[in-house]
Amino acid sequence: MEKRVKRFGIKTLMIVAFISLAAGVAVTTRLDLTGYTGAQSFWKEPAGEAVVAAGPPSFVELAKKLMPAVVNISTTQVVKEKPMMPFPEFKTPFDEFFGEEFPKHFQEDREFKRQSLGSGFIINKEGYILTNNHVIENATEIIVTLSGHKKREYKAAVVGKDSLLDVALIRIEDEDNLPAVTLGDSDKLEIGDWVLAIGNPFGLGGTVTSGIVSQKGRVIGAGPYDNFIQTDASINPGNSGGPLFNLRGEVVGINTAIVAGGQGIGFATPVNMVKEVLLELKDKGKATRGWVGVTIQEVTQDMARSFGLKEPKGALVSSVVPGDPAEKAGIKTGDIIVEFDGKPIEELNDLPRTVAATVPGKKVEVRIVRDGKEMAVQLKVGRKPEGEEEAAADETKETVSGEKLGIVAQDITPDVAERFGVEDTVGVFVHSVKRNSPAEDSGIRRGDVIKEINRKPVRNVKEYRDELKKAVGKDMVLFLIKRGKGVLYVAVKAKE
Repeated sequence: MEKRVKRFGIKTLMIVAFISLAAGVAVTTRLDLTGYTGAQSFWKEPAGEAVVAAGPPSFVELAKKLMPAVVNISTTQVVKEKPMMPFPEFKTPFDEFFGEEFPKHFQEDREFKRQSLGSGFIINKEGYILTNNHVIENATEIIVTLSGHKKREYKAAVVGKDSLLDVALIRIEDEDNLPAVTLGDSDKLEIGDWVLAIGNPFGLGGTVTSGIVSQKGRVIGAGPYDNFIQTDASINPGNSGGPLFNLRGEVVGINTAIVAGGQGIGFATPVNMVKEVLLELKDKGKATRGWVGVTIQEVTQDMARSFGLKEPKGALVSSVVPGDPAEKAGIKTGDIIVEFDGKPIEELNDLPRTVAATVPGKKVEVRIVRDGKEMAVQLKVGRKPEGEEEAAADETKETVSGEKLGIVAQDITPDVAERFGVEDTVGVFVHSVKRNSPAEDSGIRRGDVIKEINRKPVRNVKEYRDELKKAVGKDMVLFLIKRGKGVLYVAVKAKE
């Protein structure tokens, strides 16, 4: 028996040694590519020792340090609900008893309380807390809970809020010095940087998750100033209002939104945007924003060619509000704003954010492109009226084909104006658009009013036809369209 074991052990060692030797040869042998002409210029071969990437950092110390300043927020909201009334033709046992008079308590709106959860973080020892506006909106009671072995609860008061940025400042009172976080610089974030989220997802307070910055400057349709940090750090319902930290332990964002059903896709408001309104929220309870009074739209590739630009950039002015700062500065419909107060306007969404962050009353230089030439105008920034926003015109699809535009147009007669509800009677009414035509593909619709063709005003069908004749041979025709209360440019390809 002992000899059999020994023989088995020797054989096993020999097999292992042989496999190890073979593996060693396989690992250390390199492919000789000298016989393959051009191989070294087609792909990259490793040179020297492979670089082994370091593993993810430990967040233990950061979590210990930061968690005490992150709070759980629970709110109570009173919600009104319309009563369920029976259909008039449906007879109920109440009809015979009450006649036509239905009991009063069945007719009045019903009120009930609803509870919601969120997160927040303390920004100074005096008890000021940042969170999302949607966490505390319409709340009749706000309860803040601090983490730690001695959980403490406080009633909080709203100091200020800004629904457009979805941020709110609330306050609790405590005799002790409260732990506070540091607000960092979100502009220094890079795609791929590690970040840490702490919050109250699904009521599970003190939850720590980590990930990286997936992208910056995301526009998700949440509001006029979208500029979100996208992260794959796990963010769930209840994380709203909580902080997003960098590895220095500084707040770089407020966790605000998620993609329903998505995994690893969360969005945080950059803390630098919050800093712009923070003192006003503390002192005035609301944010004051700059205003110039324009409607703008995206500059597409086709638009850029129509306006004499080498590349699509800037914000195209499709209308100017009479009497507002833009008109006073001399900005006109068809101008393309490429710079505002020294800040480049690369795309549509850059302008509302830049204007909003400018102090009302400040005089700034605005660089525009007009008729293919860049020029500067001086503008005094106004104050944003309540409930108004710098408007962005509807986006239009710009891929077209074919020779004919496919527009059936007519003069705006009193009968047409009344029948179709047209308020603006100066221009040409689009009666219909042929299917699969360049006009339809570009987004022109039945009911639009054509105001200009290639920057020339058209007041009737004759002028409309005259301007189209002048466009013969051109690759593109530029229309200025009035649609409802908005105005926008549409570029239609006249030929392939």
